[in-house]
Amino acid sequence: MLKLLVGLGNPGPEYEDTRHNAGWWWIDRVASDLGVTLRPERAYFGLLGRTSVGGQPLWLLKPTTFMNRSGQAVATLARFFKIAPAEMLVAHDELDLPPGDARLKRGGGHAGHNGLRDIHAQLGSADYWRLRLGIGHPGVKHEVVHWVLRSPPASERAAIEAAIDRSARALPLLLAGDVARATAAIHTTQPARPKPPRPAAAASTSASPSPPAPESE
Repeated sequence: MLKLLVGLGNPGPEYEDTRHNAGWWWIDRVASDLGVTLRPERAYFGLLGRTSVGGQPLWLLKPTTFMNRSGQAVATLARFFKIAPAEMLVAHDELDLPPGDARLKRGGGHAGHNGLRDIHAQLGSADYWRLRLGIGHPGVKHEVVHWVLRSPPASERAAIEAAIDRSARALPLLLAGDVARATAAIHTTQPARPKPPRPAAAASTSASPSPPAPESE
């Protein structure tokens, strides 16, 4: 059972609405749903709250060490309360998913994400759960830093919030150990709209072949 939920982000008003703080947006939503208040805890390098689910303690953590030192907060708390990596879930922004998508996984690499990289190093393990919240990719590697530290446009923010809502509503299933149903709920996105039917005139019954379509430049 999960004992620790972590949302990754950067502290300070200048970062509050940036893509890199999607994990913070998620943990704030979960804290609200659970009626948990997150308070500064210097000993754990972050904002921390505690509740109980099914008679078991559940900690909520927002590291305030800046992204590239997120592992300091996570590992310090985990060591003190004897929380194993498999009992943690870390929510973070994900470049490889479009806004509106969310994916749940356990273990794996950090894919260059500095927050995950430091958590890997501080825990000495990658065997923790991740909630990957899609923020999209700028298309070129050298723009990634600027991309994650900018606020998304309203349409993208709305899509990210929809993914946060979907995954937050699936959290009770995950806390109850029903990983299959939680995963199905989190991974469900709006289906693509079907293509409109072709005009009847296009469906020619003539034996003569249709002329080739012009090539795009």
